[in-house]
Amino acid sequence: MLAQPVGWLLRLWGATLRFEVSPETLKNLTKTDEAVAFALWHNRLFLSPEVFRRYRQARPFYGLVSASKDGAWLDLVYSLIGMRTIRGSSSRFGREAVTALVTVLKAGNDIGVTPDGPRGPVYEFKAGCLIVARRAQAPILLFGSEFISAWQLKSWDRFYLPKPFSRVRLTCELVPYAELSDRNDSAQKLRARLLAMNPDNN
Repeated sequence: MLAQPVGWLLRLWGATLRFEVSPETLKNLTKTDEAVAFALWHNRLFLSPEVFRRYRQARPFYGLVSASKDGAWLDLVYSLIGMRTIRGSSSRFGREAVTALVTVLKAGNDIGVTPDGPRGPVYEFKAGCLIVARRAQAPILLFGSEFISAWQLKSWDRFYLPKPFSRVRLTCELVPYAELSDRNDSAQKLRARLLAMNPDNN
């Protein structure tokens, strides 16, 4: 009963945000010629529904959501805007979640993964996203954001809540499948690139 009004509130909140994007970022955000694996830090999750609504509705999108009770809320919110979910994490149903993500990615659907979720440590790039992209032979789309005005929660991930009507600078960088051959080296490089794209205001 609570999920629907919360979902609509978050949707209205997201609609007030003013996104700033470069031509290259816009090109990557609206890329539709092949399925991609989105990678974003857990503390930027608030933006994902609005980014999907504005730029990615042309292709079905599946987000990896924790199998915990907290993940059930995000599952319901996503469903209200047309995003689909796969439940699982590194600690619960991980292998099944990886298999499901590879399947939907190979079928031509976008997926979204938080490399440091669902419990952190913050900004630690776990290998799940890389494994899925390599198995599906798909590119990774790194997602970055810089908040001009935002609240930051005292959670493990220092979750960002952009203030209504504030500006957010978005950055998206496409990493082709051919650059993902070395698992350990690729994970370190992807983490470094994500950190550079997501300045931490605090």
